[in-house]
Amino acid sequence: MLFHIDAHRGRKVAGRIRQKNEQLILSAAEEEFARHGYKGATVNGIAQRAGLPKANVHYYFNSKLELYAAVLSGIIELWDGTLNELHADDDPAAVLPAYIAAKMRFSREYPLASRIFAIEMINGAPNLEGYFNDEYREWFRGRTEVFRAWAEQGKIVPIDPAHLIFLLWSSTQHYADFACQINASLGKESLTEQDYEAATRTLTQVVLRGIGVDVPRPVAGTVAREA
Repeated sequence: MLFHIDAHRGRKVAGRIRQKNEQLILSAAEEEFARHGYKGATVNGIAQRAGLPKANVHYYFNSKLELYAAVLSGIIELWDGTLNELHADDDPAAVLPAYIAAKMRFSREYPLASRIFAIEMINGAPNLEGYFNDEYREWFRGRTEVFRAWAEQGKIVPIDPAHLIFLLWSSTQHYADFACQINASLGKESLTEQDYEAATRTLTQVVLRGIGVDVPRPVAGTVAREA
């Protein structure tokens, strides 16, 4: 029995070490891909940023493309998973503010991954060719049906759901992808928590009022502040 306990502990320690090293490598890869793009980035550059031998990077990830896919899949899963939480029987006044707040939080916490995705899209998604397939289009149609159902139930005004989703995506991800422009416009080195809260409130008000939904107070996912 003692042997099994020690072996289990050993696996747990090894698992934690692996998780730590993988996250270290992914963080370094985000910086490398964001700075140099996929073509300009190198595994050696990623290893140097991570402070690990190149062989260690290859131990966890077989190739640069696998690393790139891991970085992109992480942010895509966050975005798609959050949109999957919207359902036809939900109250838009409750779930849309929470969705916008979550997307804004992702832009603040994972700006490099968002920018890498944006660069990939601008270049025609050459490394995501297999992602935008029939299954993806079916998933997207399922998301638009949620908004159509809300309109049929009288919860929102009739509106093209696809373009509403595009608006939600672009407006929230803008704060990661165009942070340099935003900071320069506001004369700041970086946005504060209060800036993100103000942006979240503004986006929520614009979106909800645009689809005929009363704005809840305080806005879900933000801290209410006196003007």
